[in-house]
Amino acid sequence: MDLHLQGRVVIVTGGGSGIGAGITEVLAEEGARPVIVSRSAPDGEWLARTGADFVQAELSDDAACRAAVTAIREKHGPVYGLVNNAGANDGVGLDRGPDDFRASLDQNLIHYFTMLQAVRDDLRSQQGAVVNISSKTALTGQGGTSAYVAAKAAQLGLTREWAVEFLPDNVRVNAIVVAEVMTPLYRRWLDTLPDPQAALAQITARIPLGKRMTTAREIADSCAFLLSDRASHITGQWLHTDGGYLHLDRRIG
Repeated sequence: MDLHLQGRVVIVTGGGSGIGAGITEVLAEEGARPVIVSRSAPDGEWLARTGADFVQAELSDDAACRAAVTAIREKHGPVYGLVNNAGANDGVGLDRGPDDFRASLDQNLIHYFTMLQAVRDDLRSQQGAVVNISSKTALTGQGGTSAYVAAKAAQLGLTREWAVEFLPDNVRVNAIVVAEVMTPLYRRWLDTLPDPQAALAQITARIPLGKRMTTAREIADSCAFLLSDRASHITGQWLHTDGGYLHLDRRIG
């Protein structure tokens, strides 16, 4: 299916690793012009293979976010799409103080707002699209992750709010709610457990469809679809690409 993304400039925050890298790869395959914005530079060989561009920026710095968007616009032209993806579960829970909580929101939430604000005129002129990458923890809780869960829940609320705000401009805003996806960060967390393989087997046993983890590619395919005009009448939605993890009974199968 042609997603009609050829030549369209799409910013992917944190687009050089994990789920973000999968999104960058799929967008490049579809002929879009993905631009990664992140603190750390992606692997050079991988970046050359994808043909994506990279702009270095500390996303918790508002001015750096705005400067990155200005540089992208000057080099590539107006921005069609924004994928707010960057962030990590940093384990800031009730045992930590308010300063740590605020710092976590800077890393996981505030730049979603800052980046959207910086590209809003482009989105309006292009009748573009936004995809916010959120997490199942926003809807289930997890324990010990107050700040991350607050950020992820806020992203879902903002998805609905921004969808309403952009209705007159025909700009669509949707979210993908990620459940269990094997990324380098996830693997590092597994490796901290006493028996990583047993823990992984227990996790996958609770995923109804296929008893397996969702792949980054599957998240990326969903993201590319939501960005495309093939999803032209979808806005304000939370898409669960998770093998039925959140909504189907764990006893199935």
